[in-house]
Amino acid sequence: MDDFEAIDFFRDEALVADPYPYFEALRGRCPVQRESHHDVVMVTGYEEALQVYNDTDAFSACVSVSGPFPGFPVPLEGDDISGLIERHRDELPMSDQLPTLDPPVHTDHRALLMRLITPKRLKENEASMWHLADGLLDTYLAPGEGEFIGGFAGPFTLLVIADLLGVPEEDRQEFMAKLQRRPQDEAGIGSTGDDTMGHSPLHYLYGRFTTYIEERRREPRADVLTGLATAAFPDGSTPEVADVVRVAANLFAAGQETTVRLLSAALRLIAEQPELQSLLRAERDRIPNFIEETLRTESPVKGDFRLSKVPTTVGGVDIPAGTTVMVLNGAANRDPRQFENPAAFDVARPNVRRHMAFGRGVHACPGAPLARAEARVTVERLLDRTTDIRIAERTHGPADARRYSYVPTFILRGLTHLDLEWSAS
Repeated sequence: MDDFEAIDFFRDEALVADPYPYFEALRGRCPVQRESHHDVVMVTGYEEALQVYNDTDAFSACVSVSGPFPGFPVPLEGDDISGLIERHRDELPMSDQLPTLDPPVHTDHRALLMRLITPKRLKENEASMWHLADGLLDTYLAPGEGEFIGGFAGPFTLLVIADLLGVPEEDRQEFMAKLQRRPQDEAGIGSTGDDTMGHSPLHYLYGRFTTYIEERRREPRADVLTGLATAAFPDGSTPEVADVVRVAANLFAAGQETTVRLLSAALRLIAEQPELQSLLRAERDRIPNFIEETLRTESPVKGDFRLSKVPTTVGGVDIPAGTTVMVLNGAANRDPRQFENPAAFDVARPNVRRHMAFGRGVHACPGAPLARAEARVTVERLLDRTTDIRIAERTHGPADARRYSYVPTFILRGLTHLDLEWSAS
């Protein structure tokens, strides 16, 4: 990819299937490199990415989801644009969502979220995952072949988060009907096309959780939703209903989307590599490290955006105030200065948990333990209930000429579908 400067990372679908040569070309020139199409500073180095994620004094997350699109509402002038950000924050896309908030508001809202995913609640949730997985696999595995994302990964992750948040059993089928992905939803936020917002499940989730929270505040019960409705900010104050609803909806939507991508990447690797599959079948204690290496090599989130509030320096490169920066998780996780032979998949990689697939700093994904548990349960149960898992060649082609389709966005990294075949145990 010698002509990488001519390629528009945000609009050129040629990079969707394999962005990694582009990342390597950028890093080879400089780990902090300004691209020429949208004036975004691309951070591909591991240490440089850590610096940006950890520096909330210099960088705002207000553009975390949208990046350079549609742009800031007013010109960003001066050496400190903190005031401009606060005055115009509400005009930016998804400004009410946790990923776009900055401290101290982010601190309070994240604390509220952590009240929902306590170690005790995660342990209870994981216990139910095995039953949820088996219930879905009873149907999914019966034909001996099937599409994995729509047939298992999507329904499984949706039901797991519904269980975590205490959605009543009688409402879960409605959630499935309303929120299951459709082919026209696959572009969504960060599309390489012109529509960068696309379909969002948030409108439905806002309505549903508003009803739940208002009901539980009027009539508390001994359930998870009541705990959600009565959770307080760190200072003891009671959040507005809308604050609680936004936190719950964000966890529901964001957690499902990224975990589906992780599960499909993991199953593709298992189905593509018979030796790896045999190793995982024989040595189940390797599965956690396998999941971490999957996260490192195929980060479900390609990157995250920040806006510099003041002039700063990253990796020896000056960053003026008002600069849009994209921290590329998928590139940092393949930085050879951090990971030896980074393009190779190594199930025994000793330092694999240093990856930043879940981000870092104050915005590090709070649902990471949940995603790891979902992946482990999925891999364990599929290996338990099959003797062999294979890629369906009629869809994806023979081993030496595979055909895969990836979500056409510059934010997410993942397959649109994965057809598998298996032999049931």
